[in-house]
Amino acid sequence: MSLGLKIYFYSIFISQVKRKNDAGRAPFFSVRVGDIFFEEYLKCKKLIFNYFLYYIKCVKTYFIPLLLLLQVYSYAQIVSREGEIQYLGVFEQTDDFGEEYLDVLEQAVKTLKNDSLRLRVINDLGYYYHTRNLNKSLELINQGLRDAQQLDNKFWEGKMQVSQGAILLRMERLDEAELVLRSALQKLPESETWLLLTNLGYVYERRGELGEAFEFATKTLKLGEKYGDKKAMAMAYSDISNLYWKQGKYEKGVEFGQKSLVLFEERGIKDLDYDFTLHVTGNNLVELGEYEQALPYFQQSTEIGKQYGFYNNLSDTYIALTELYRQTGDFENAETSGKEALKYAELLQNEFMVVRSLHSLGRLKNEEGNFESAIVYLERSIRTATEDFGDLYYLGLIYRDLSEAFERGGNISASFQAFKKYDELHEQVFNAEADQRIALLQTEMDVNQKESTISLQLEKLKRQEVIQIFTLVFTAVMVFFLFFLYRVFVKRKKYSLLLEKQNQEKEFLLKEIHHRVKNNLETISSLLALQTAQIENQELQEIMIESQNRVQSMGMIHQNLYQGENLAAIEMKNYFENLGRFIIDSFDASDRILLEVNMKSLELNVDRAIPIGLIVNELITNSLKYAFPDQRKGQIHISLEEKNRHLYLRIADDGVGMGATTQLKGTGFGSQLVELLTRQLDGKMTLSTQRGTELYFEFKIDQAA
Repeated sequence: MSLGLKIYFYSIFISQVKRKNDAGRAPFFSVRVGDIFFEEYLKCKKLIFNYFLYYIKCVKTYFIPLLLLLQVYSYAQIVSREGEIQYLGVFEQTDDFGEEYLDVLEQAVKTLKNDSLRLRVINDLGYYYHTRNLNKSLELINQGLRDAQQLDNKFWEGKMQVSQGAILLRMERLDEAELVLRSALQKLPESETWLLLTNLGYVYERRGELGEAFEFATKTLKLGEKYGDKKAMAMAYSDISNLYWKQGKYEKGVEFGQKSLVLFEERGIKDLDYDFTLHVTGNNLVELGEYEQALPYFQQSTEIGKQYGFYNNLSDTYIALTELYRQTGDFENAETSGKEALKYAELLQNEFMVVRSLHSLGRLKNEEGNFESAIVYLERSIRTATEDFGDLYYLGLIYRDLSEAFERGGNISASFQAFKKYDELHEQVFNAEADQRIALLQTEMDVNQKESTISLQLEKLKRQEVIQIFTLVFTAVMVFFLFFLYRVFVKRKKYSLLLEKQNQEKEFLLKEIHHRVKNNLETISSLLALQTAQIENQELQEIMIESQNRVQSMGMIHQNLYQGENLAAIEMKNYFENLGRFIIDSFDASDRILLEVNMKSLELNVDRAIPIGLIVNELITNSLKYAFPDQRKGQIHISLEEKNRHLYLRIADDGVGMGATTQLKGTGFGSQLVELLTRQLDGKMTLSTQRGTELYFEFKIDQAA
């Protein structure tokens, strides 16, 4: 066959493979060629290569410049600072790309000058590769970190450290990851710290500190809400869903997982974290027994994982599928899924995922009744976990299932030791675990050790005696304890009754004091009234009436105190209404003066109520004397409100006003008294005469009267 025909034939074959590839039948990261055609495919590649070498030699003068021009144009279109087509970040602005796009970006890293665009490309590539090649990812990010430090670009130095922390986390280097992430926190603006906080949460989650992990997820959510960042909010909801799954709160896990998926879908980018959230939501549904609902989540997750080569997520999802098929009794598919999980974990060289994959296979073998295989998988899983293996939660689950395998296989001693290790790890993660299971295993082990020398019947009798003794001792202890509690209860009851009686006596005494003070003030007011009746001088009579009103205003406060429920505070609205009516009646002006108290219910203590009451008394008296001459009708308005630790008092009338003067009219004593009381309350007074007379007072509420 001629060279041209061979090339034509093989080009048709390759185009068919590529068409299947583009249709989603195989991932674009690996061309899957059938075994029958593989050898021919390699020959095709060699023939095409030789043909193009020949062609290039023939047209060397024209072809090389054209090739270089096309390559430069390609870079300019994908990574450009100008023009219509600019660089679209990997999984930030686009998820529509193939492997060739990443190849171009790698070439761009080599050709771009060291600036922000190059650093962005490096960071995006590092992020992408940490899902499939940790070593390459770390190499890229370390290069970007050096370049950012060389440019003294703190922002990109911080961004690189966030990516570096994520990679170290997947490498099980938790302490290093935390140090790097906390260093980056000082270099990034708040709006860019959500991914950093997310990864810090992962560090604590892997250590089994679920409370700390939940706190970081909450911080991420608040940042997302503050800056309107859908990705940050979606990540936070996803992490909370995963934490609820670990805590066994599966309904909440589904709720938050679906919240996360809604935000991811609104964003429109099928990235690593969207893929992970599908898997987490499915996990929660599996634990709720909703297997049919969970399966589509896992299927969509594996499709995305294979499309983009998310090895970590593929391993995670296949572990979940192993559990789903195990619980539904489909052991064949469960084993296939478990081996797929292990394959992707080993491709990624991620020991954490290898440990979990082996655990899923061991758990499956337990379910099948193949305890020897289960023990092999589970012990291999434990050996794979490094000494600084961070995730105590998963390590505890492995020991739990290993204990079950040993127990069902008849090795009670080994089962006890494995469960004891599980119990220790579980205590560290959840801080609470009953010893019932350990006690049961201990009893079983003791029984097995004594079976060679003691008959089963004697052992049953002995157990019965132990139970009887324990029951008697326990009953005696409980009786003593209940008697002790009863004595304590009786003593506290007596003490409470005594305190209640003392409080009632003190309350009665305090009311009696207020009553007597009020009566004494009434006596003083009556004496002033008698004295006023004997005075013929009109000016002196007015002074005496004003004094009588002042005494009466204080008396009303004490009357309210002993008549009310609260002995320490006065309800001011009711007090102002009673005081105003009393003063208006004393001037025989109730038929022409309307009093309005426009305020909400407000209680003040005596130290503030008395001075404010005297101020209101003086100002109402002043209005009645000067604002409404010649039997003029009018209104007096009073309001008092509390706001921002201040009291605001307003007293106004619609009378004739005060003209140009800014001083209160009157004898002088009333004005001095108002000013003195205002200073006593650490307040200030403002006077307005535009419409009648208005006085405003502002008092600090935390200032002692």
